[in-house]
Amino acid sequence: MEVSGVKPLSVSGLTNGSGTSGVAKTGDATKVAESFGDILENALQAVDNQEKQVRVLNEQFVTGQISDVHTLMIASEKAQLGLQLTVQVRNKVIEAYQEIMRTQL
Repeated sequence: MEVSGVKPLSVSGLTNGSGTSGVAKTGDATKVAESFGDILENALQAVDNQEKQVRVLNEQFVTGQISDVHTLMIASEKAQLGLQLTVQVRNKVIEAYQEIMRTQL
C-alpha cells in the first residue's frame, strides 16, 4: 500500500564543503535556519490543505454529492495524522528550547 501524502524531507546543500554535514560558517547556519523554516512552513501548509479537503468532502457527503464514505474517512484520517504529527513536532521543538534555556554557561 502506497501513501501518497507523505514526502521525504530533503536537506541537500547543507554540507560544509568537505562532504560532511554540519555548520562550518555563519552563512551556513543562516541557510540551515531558512531551510528548516521552509520545511516547517511547507508542512503546516500541507496540514492546512488536508483540513480544507476534509471540510469540502464532508460538505459534499452531507449534501449527497458523494456517496463514497471511504474517501471521506481516508481524507479525515490523513488530516488527523498530519495534525498529530504537527503537534508532536511542536512539542519536541518546545522541549529542545527549554533544554537550551536550562543550559548554564
